[in-house]
Amino acid sequence: MAAAYHNKSVAEQNSVDLAWNTLMDSSFDHVRPLIYSNTTELKRFRQLLVNVVMATDIFDRELGSLRKKRWDKAFADENEEAMSEEEKLESVNRKATIVIEHIIQASDVAHTMQHWHIYQKWNSRLFEEMYTAFRSGRTDKDPSTFWFQGEIGFFDNYIIPLAKKLKDCGIFGVSSDEYLNYATKNRSEWERKGFEIVNRMVKKIEGLDDSENE
Repeated sequence: MAAAYHNKSVAEQNSVDLAWNTLMDSSFDHVRPLIYSNTTELKRFRQLLVNVVMATDIFDRELGSLRKKRWDKAFADENEEAMSEEEKLESVNRKATIVIEHIIQASDVAHTMQHWHIYQKWNSRLFEEMYTAFRSGRTDKDPSTFWFQGEIGFFDNYIIPLAKKLKDCGIFGVSSDEYLNYATKNRSEWERKGFEIVNRMVKKIEGLDDSENE
């Protein structure tokens, strides 16, 4: 699979292909006309689908840089009075596309912008998945050696800036403040408790945690 996609956003590209092939199946003949009615709308929908799924690849710096440029362009100060109707439509579409991309990104990491217990639940499940893969030899990286600091960097470099963008674009109203507040609080809580939490998660997976029996 990695070879097929040239080691570029492998999981994301595979997801797009699987979803698109499913949508094109004859069993969805009645659904497709509800999504698009002509070739132009089909191409626009396909472009939007690819963009939003690829936006979930947060490790590709090139994609991230292009997304940042599109955001800056979409929300740059523009003189709408001097724009043609076609330029206005293009501007609206650009804003809508980049906002949808960021909504999908937020959905992908929604646990970080919710209550601490929600964040902890999904964070521990991801850690368990990756630690189990390490123990079984499927990866050579022990997540316990970088998980604590990695989460702090994740909040500082991705989650909190993303939450700020969702607030700046204004599409969620007052809820935007809630997302940003939860993100900053979870970051602060993790900084205080994260190191010990990682140790507990390792002990639990290794079967060394007796706290549930006490």
